This record gives sequence, structure tokens and C-alpha cells, in this order.
Amino acid sequence: MKGAALLVALLLWQAAAANEPPVAQPGTMQYERAIHVEAGTGQACAMLDAQIFPHAAPSLSDLRIFSMQEVSSGEAVREVPYAITLSKAATEETEAARVLNMGTKPLVTKDAQIVFDLEMPAHSYTDVTLNLDPAVHDFIATATVSGSDAPDGLGKATALGSYTLFDLASQRLSRDTTIPLQESTFKYLHMELHFSSAPGSAGERFVPAMVLGATVPPSREAQSLYTTVAKTAAVVTKGRETMATFAVPARIPVERVSFVPVPGFAGNFNRTVRVRALADASDDDGRAPLPEVVSGNIQRVHTSEAGHEIDSEQLAVDAILGANLQRAAKVEVAIENGDDQPLPIAAVRLEMRQRKICFEVPASGANLALFYGDSRLAAPMYDYARLFVASRTALVAELGPEALNPNYRAPAAPLRPFAERHPELLWIALIVVICALGMVALKAARNVGR
Repeated sequence: MKGAALLVALLLWQAAAANEPPVAQPGTMQYERAIHVEAGTGQACAMLDAQIFPHAAPSLSDLRIFSMQEVSSGEAVREVPYAITLSKAATEETEAARVLNMGTKPLVTKDAQIVFDLEMPAHSYTDVTLNLDPAVHDFIATATVSGSDAPDGLGKATALGSYTLFDLASQRLSRDTTIPLQESTFKYLHMELHFSSAPGSAGERFVPAMVLGATVPPSREAQSLYTTVAKTAAVVTKGRETMATFAVPARIPVERVSFVPVPGFAGNFNRTVRVRALADASDDDGRAPLPEVVSGNIQRVHTSEAGHEIDSEQLAVDAILGANLQRAAKVEVAIENGDDQPLPIAAVRLEMRQRKICFEVPASGANLALFYGDSRLAAPMYDYARLFVASRTALVAELGPEALNPNYRAPAAPLRPFAERHPELLWIALIVVICALGMVALKAARNVGR
């Protein structure tokens, strides 16, 4: 029985060993890119561009950095540990600011119609968005803001400026109720709002009840940075839509779409944008069909209304497409013009959040290269990545052009384990073990009955 159990254990061990990922070697990776680092030592970071994603394994699990001296000499190569960073806001979610003291006496202006305080989050901030009743339209407002660190105006107030808020719905333009402050850390903000009806409107009644709350978006200094994935100037008008089309290879992330107006165009607009991912005609793999659709708005208002200078612009739409992360896709971007003249768009860009690969430059200044293109590899597990802290003074590194690895040799097909080639032996061994255990149990039962 011991021999049968040993055989079973051996067969199971062989099967488990066969499932272990191979060790990373430069010779089994199809692509390489030289890493150029400015002079110095310490932490260095290089931007990862869209070109890497289609040729690398999913989630970039096969990226490895090696010393070219070791690769060219044929000696045993050692991996240079790295960490991948993703540009993101320090505060991912919009936070609420609590409204206090609604209707208290103005501190600065005498004719403010709505006055209140905001209790702000306990960290630095830049923008504050007032949530005003969406049913109230066609207004222009001046928001006079001061900050202090004590409630109820008991602390010394610091004037932070006056800002224009507006809603120009009757002109088919946009609405903007965000106050763009300089970076501030005041615990309390005092708000005094003076409203007037937009020219040509019937007139609205402006009362404190129209202030429904306030939110604090991520700081402008902490917002995401983006890298261009694809760009096209082939923008056409079809019916009531302005359209651009992209062919996006598999696994390239698309997380934002931005628009570049024709130089010299100064018109105001507010348009709906639709971003649609369709299955690539060459990617017929039997999976559930696309499309995936994301919508948003772009707008620009540069005008003077009732003595107020209004300057607001938003030319990008967040559009996180999951469909084309693991398969090729055709991405259509459409601006809905309605009955208005088509927007003169010079270019449309697909963008992803900025990604960098960071590592420690060897003291020897050895030439390094990034290798990838071996889907068998599992993601590395470096202490460097677990303990990584981005340096504000990291050296700037750049990836050279993608090239085929001249030393690439396709890995030989792994020999199937003995247990896979002869599965019947595993069953026979299991049956033998079961029978042996049954005989032992039967013998024990007889001994007990005597």
C-alpha cells in the first residue's frame, strides 16, 4: 500500500510542477526596448506608451528589465526590480462640504441674496462646486468667497476673491457652478451669492432654498495625467453628427477622449458626445458582441453677459472602455450637433491615464532594456514594488523604439508530465490505494469482532 501511495504522490507532484510558470529569460521574449536614463543614480521612471500593450501579456505581467551587459555576455541574467505607477487623483472621490449658517448677515457685500458657510474637508482643495437647484435656469451669479479657521465668522477672514457662476440654458449653452479657488486649507468658507437673470430670460426667483449642497472635487494639483493612445485628424460630418473612428488593438486601455478645435474657432457650444466600442471585424472569437457605449458633454463659453466675464471650457470626456482591454475594437467618437452648425474639430485623441515604470539605476550605470512578449510568464513579485515610494526627484528615463529581440528563440513545447501522458496509471493507482484501504478496514473490523 505504501508503494501505491508513493506513486500517487509522485504523479500529483509532477502535475503541480507542470503548472508552475517558467523563469523569465530574455531569450524567450519577442520584443525589447532600450532604456535611456539621464546621468545619475537612484530612482528613475520611464513612461509606458500604448505600443507596449498589444505585444505584452495581459496586465503587463511579462515585463522584465535586464542588464544588456549580462544579456550579451551570455552569463546568468538577473532581473532589475521595478514598480509600475498609475496617474490618479490623490482624492479619488468627490467629497461633500456641509452647508452651515444659511441666511446669516453678509460680511462683504450688502446686496447678497444668499449667504452661507461651508465646512470643508480636512485637507487642501482647489475647486468647490455648489449644487444649485437644477430647475433654476438662466442666471448669472457672483460668488464672493472668504476663508477662516473658526465657525460663525469668529475667526479672522481672508478674502479669496469673486467668481462668476452661470446657467445659459435659453441660449443652448452650458451651466457652471464650480468656484475655481487657489489651493486652500481653510476649515470654513463664507459664501455670498448675488444673482441676476441672464439677458433674454423671463426672470427667476433666487432664494436660499435653491442651494442644495456643495461638493469638493479632487484637487487640480492631484488630478490625473494622460498619455495619448491614438490621434486622428480624419474628422467627418455625417448627418447631424461629427465623427472620428479609430482601430484600437487588443489590451490598449482607453480612459478619456479629448477634442482639439480648429485654430481660430471662437464659438460657444454645448454638445453631447457618444463614444462607442464595436467588435473588430477580424476579432471573431465567439465572445459576446459589443457595442459598449459611453456618453458625456463638451462645452465652451467665452462671453460677457450683464457685465460679467464668463470663461468656461471642457474639451474632454471620461470614457473608460472595458471592452477593448482584452480584444481588438473599433472605437467611434460622435459629437451630436443637433440643428447647430457642425463643430470645426481639428483632431480627436483617445487617451489613457499616464503609466510609468520605475526602478533603481545600478551604481555601475549598466545599460538596461525592457523585455516583453512571453505570455507564459506570471507577474513578478518584487519587494521593491511592495515598498515603493515615488520620488519627487526621480531621474527621467525614456524607452527606445520597440524592436524584435534578435536573440529570441521560441520556447520549446513543454514535455507533458508522465501523469498527463498516461492518465490511466493515476486511476489504477487510486483504485489500488482504495482497495488497500478497504482491506485494512475490513481486517480491523474482523479483529474487533473477535
